Amino acid sequence: MEPTPGRLATRASWLITQAAVHARRAVSEGFAEAGARGYHYRVLAALREFGPASQAKLGQRCRMDRSDVVAAVTELEAQGFVERSADPADRRRNTVTITGAGIRRLGRLDRALDDVQDELLAPLSATERQALIALLGKLLEHHGGAPSP
Repeated sequence: MEPTPGRLATRASWLITQAAVHARRAVSEGFAEAGARGYHYRVLAALREFGPASQAKLGQRCRMDRSDVVAAVTELEAQGFVERSADPADRRRNTVTITGAGIRRLGRLDRALDDVQDELLAPLSATERQALIALLGKLLEHHGGAPSP
């Protein structure tokens, strides 16, 4: 691997960007090995934590474009991981609910993601990992949270 110019190697923005490239690749590969995509995990995690939701609300919570939510929900529904039904308050809107199979699937994806985290953060001690997570969270909070898609 070629050396990085010192002006870049000492810039937090450069280091964060380069780490994000590795993280995104590792997460994508980890989910692919589990037969899933990151969007699947996002949707299942939001439904498990917050309960049934409209597709629009899922998009907001998961920071996903509406068309990506529809595609992910359609894929998850075909696999039996979510159910989609008309919202009784507004028949034009769908409500999405995680199924028992979806809860089990989320558990498997959690384990796959845990493996990715362990590999990605391998050179860090448990204390360093906690500090990194806290610092990144602090940065995101200062800048208004995670960016929108």
